[in-house]
Formats: sequence, C-alpha cells, structure tokens
Amino acid sequence: MTGVPHTRVVLVQPSHAGNVGSVARAMKVMGFTDLVLVQPRRRDVLDCEETTQRASGALDVLQHARVVADLGEALQGMDHVCATVMTPRDFGPPARAPREHFAALRQSPSGPSGVALVFGSERFGMRNDDVYRCHAALSIPTHPNYGSLNLAAAVQLVVYEWRQALGGFAVVPRTAPPEVADGQAVEGLVMHWAQALDALGFYDPAVPKKLLPRLHQMALKAQLAPSDVHVLRGVARAVHALAQRKKP
Repeated sequence: MTGVPHTRVVLVQPSHAGNVGSVARAMKVMGFTDLVLVQPRRRDVLDCEETTQRASGALDVLQHARVVADLGEALQGMDHVCATVMTPRDFGPPARAPREHFAALRQSPSGPSGVALVFGSERFGMRNDDVYRCHAALSIPTHPNYGSLNLAAAVQLVVYEWRQALGGFAVVPRTAPPEVADGQAVEGLVMHWAQALDALGFYDPAVPKKLLPRLHQMALKAQLAPSDVHVLRGVARAVHALAQRKKP
C-alpha cells in the first residue's frame, strides 16, 4: 500500500460521556482526529463537562467530532471498515487480531484510501447487522477467562496497533545530554564526605589509606549531575553537624 489512508473512529451508541472524552484522548496521542458518534445516548455528549474533562487536552478532537443518525452515514467515504468484536459472528467476516490484520492491510499492493475503526456500545457491543457490513472483525487478544475491555481502552489498543502499522512515532530523545558535575565539584564533594566521616570516626586523615581515592572514583563513575552533588553535600553537612553535637 502506498500512502497513508485517512482514519476514522466510529462509536456506535456510546452510553457514557466519560468514555467519549477518553476515546478522544486515546485518538489524539496516536495522531488521529476524525471521530464520529452514531446515536449516542446523550445528544450533548460532545459538550458536557464529563466528556471534556476526560478528553484532557484533546478538545480539538471533540470540537471536530460529528454526531450522525446511522452507521451508513458514519462510514461515508471509508472503503475499508473494521468492526471490533469480542466473539466472532457466524456469518460475519473472520475475526483477526488487530496487529495481524493491519500488517496484511499495509502489505496489500492496492490498499484503501479510508479506514474506519468501528466500536459498539459499552453495554451490548456491536450488533450483528453492523458487523456484517464490515470488511474485517478485529478481536483484541485477551486472557481467555476475561476479555471485557473498557471502550476507551479498546480504542487505545486498536489505534496504537494501527499507528504502528502505519510506521509509528519515534521515541523523542532528550534534547541535550545530561549535565555532569565537573572535577572541581566532585573534589569538593569528596572533601565534604571526608569531613563528615572524620566527625563520625570512620575516617582518620592521618592514616587515609585508599578511602578518598575510592570515594573519588565512586563519584566519577556515578556521573553525578550538579544537583546530585548539592544533595550529597547537604547530606554530608547534616551528618557532620549531627556528629559534632554528639561529641562529649
């Protein structure tokens, strides 16, 4: 398949406003924005407080979402439709795992221009008649004894798999390498440690042996940041003060 098909998430008769908001969030983090609701239980679901709170920064997805009267209207312009089902239907398309199906779809020499991912209501799932209208049935692999997924969780899993099939997003590295404390800072830390250990009676400056070189090497190997040095010097300062107070 060449090019990236347009992706639409369709929720059929969603009953919980919070789930609609969470679906919008799940879509946005995977880079999808086309959301269509078919006969939601609440007509004001796109504007209610619970929905917008659960969207958590994906308000633009809600603002562009549409409410339609039937599944046929929701699927206009889509030439590949995937139902999501927990159990396969006798006369419906064969059930496949999302990863397996999406990989095959992307490898097809002539793929679709629009892909719709259809999810049923929280209470009843997808009706048989709606499944029969789809090209594929997606079944999320779950533990055999418990396969019930929250609507938003199911959407998140499916859109993640579809995004990975499309190429995924790179993990963004840190913009700059972590800052490492310089030699002078490490030297000051070791001297501070020596003072604290001397106050505790653990270190004898007259017979230093190898303790300070070892502490120095430990600090260098740790690649301490300047903030780490400040914390450890604060600990040494507190230890030194406590030891001094306890001396007769």
